Amino acid sequence: MDRFLRESAAVAEVELIKLVRDPTEIFSRAVQPVLWLVVFGQVLAHVHGIYTGEVGYLAFITPGILAQSVLFSAIFYGIAVIWERDLGVVHKLLVSPARRISLVFGKAVSAGFRGLVQAAVIYVVAFVMHITLRQEPHAILGVLAGVLLGSGLFSTFSLIIACIVKTRERFMGIGQLLTMPMFFASNAIYPLDLMPGWLRIVAQLNPLTYLVDALRGLMIVGGESVHGYTVDFAVLIAVFVALLMVAVRLYPTLVE
Repeated sequence: MDRFLRESAAVAEVELIKLVRDPTEIFSRAVQPVLWLVVFGQVLAHVHGIYTGEVGYLAFITPGILAQSVLFSAIFYGIAVIWERDLGVVHKLLVSPARRISLVFGKAVSAGFRGLVQAAVIYVVAFVMHITLRQEPHAILGVLAGVLLGSGLFSTFSLIIACIVKTRERFMGIGQLLTMPMFFASNAIYPLDLMPGWLRIVAQLNPLTYLVDALRGLMIVGGESVHGYTVDFAVLIAVFVALLMVAVRLYPTLVE
């Protein structure tokens, strides 16, 4: 276990150094959630057909926009791995003493920290827009845990796609094909109750739904988790572990 943690930390540290040295990427990640909240959220807040109970629509959509930002950032994480393969970095990692699970888990951890940038931006924007969010330490820690887990989950899924398609062009096409259906087939911008029956079934099979549900209960004053925090985090952890095992098996095939 100690070796696993040290190897994973080393991989995550390298990825975080890349993030710190590229402030342009941090800025670009901040623009998207701002646009969704300031533009999209403000418009839909005036559409009274979306019933969100006692919670205002801007507050209701804020956790969904955070989850969407996590998804959109992490789902394209695999393209960086394809770049690393083309540069020979993946070959060097695979011949190193580090175990495959450490390499994959370390990348998932680094993606999780990238997701924390999104969370910080959302909280700042919400404060500027006078959107009241929960400030209790345990609620904020729960949000950070959800963001870390969600980012790791979707980045690992992205890595699996990269191992299968192997080219940047195919990856971009598949990534764009997956992100919007996953986003709209979730409870990010409207409650599950408003969905037709077949879409509600799809949404309940979508891990993004459980991430949004947990964040909504932890972030919104007066909000609640529909499925319960235990179910939400259990589903996210189970899906992440399953994807991690698949990614560990596929990662060496990236160089074949």
